[in-house]
Amino acid sequence: MRLLHTSDWHLGRSFHRVGMLGAQADFIAHLIATVRERQVDAVVVSGDVYDRAVPPLAAVELFDDALHRLAALGVPTVMISGNHDSARRLGVGAGLIDRAGIHLRTEPAACGVPVVLSDAHGDVAFYGLPYLEPALVKDEFAVDKAAHEAVLAAAMDRVRADLAARAPGTRCVVLAHAFVTGGEASDSERDITVGGVAAVPAGVFDGADYTALGHLHGCQTLTDRVRYSGSPLPYSFSEAGHRKSMWLVDLGADAAVTAERIDCPVPRALARIRGALEDLLADPALDRHEDAWVEATLTDPVRPADPMARLTARFPHTLSLLFDPERAPDGPDVSYARRLAGRSDEQIAEDFVAHVRGAGPDAREQAVLREAFDGVRADTALRETAR
Repeated sequence: MRLLHTSDWHLGRSFHRVGMLGAQADFIAHLIATVRERQVDAVVVSGDVYDRAVPPLAAVELFDDALHRLAALGVPTVMISGNHDSARRLGVGAGLIDRAGIHLRTEPAACGVPVVLSDAHGDVAFYGLPYLEPALVKDEFAVDKAAHEAVLAAAMDRVRADLAARAPGTRCVVLAHAFVTGGEASDSERDITVGGVAAVPAGVFDGADYTALGHLHGCQTLTDRVRYSGSPLPYSFSEAGHRKSMWLVDLGADAAVTAERIDCPVPRALARIRGALEDLLADPALDRHEDAWVEATLTDPVRPADPMARLTARFPHTLSLLFDPERAPDGPDVSYARRLAGRSDEQIAEDFVAHVRGAGPDAREQAVLREAFDGVRADTALRETAR
């Protein structure tokens, strides 16, 4: 069976205030063409269809168009909700849409109920694990600890139990939206840390012949059977080095996996340039970035006059301008943003405690801080689910 694995469409999202709806429509057209030309048997979409719980009307219309075009091809599609989606909104009408071959899986309780498709070699069971917010699904999965690994492990126990009751030789595909150990994050994924831990081990998905992951925006192979497709478009400059693509996966009669990357069309290349303003304006090696979306970091010791106007004269698509003056690394003028770079919310809070009272929090206080941040994240997820 031939699968096309994609995820993280983030319909409705912009890129540094540049609307991406046209590029997203181009991607959908490319997806449809790939399904037709490469004789795809099933499409899997591993979450974050939309960028927010209540998407703009234009994004909903594009999603509706995608569903109609996929249904018209007669190619089954299995789709789960991600942490950016409102599972309840995305899943509206799922029972009716199911009849058209579009299988929306947004209910955690249904993790162990697969979509069963068949080819010449037998059945393939597709299990959709929507994004599982630990605090919200802890009771559903009867786990003691509200943690990503615990709830995903419990969900996979249901998958394995159902699979064991099926005919021998039934192949298994799992869709999941999670941060799996070994994956490389970018700046454009929403933080899903709980209890100081965001990642779960790939071994959680043991028993699946192929695990189609969503959440991280870079296309990645964790094992031959566990892969991220990544987002089809860039959503932050941290993705400048990404090759945007989908996975074309062949699942053999013996469950052997072969995979090919299918490149996605992107509206412009991304470039991150750094240096003194005059050097950036004069360097001939930067000619290749003149038509790219540019993030420029200026290192001038003193902020130059009219930097954006001067940069856009050469790089007309400059979208982000940062300042990182070259000064002594321990000097008093090191920027606040630079001091915070790479630090989690909990670490920043602990630094603040140390700054205020002269000593950092002890183990009990660290636990209180973690609980507070987890509570805020859970409350945010609950409010978005209810919208």
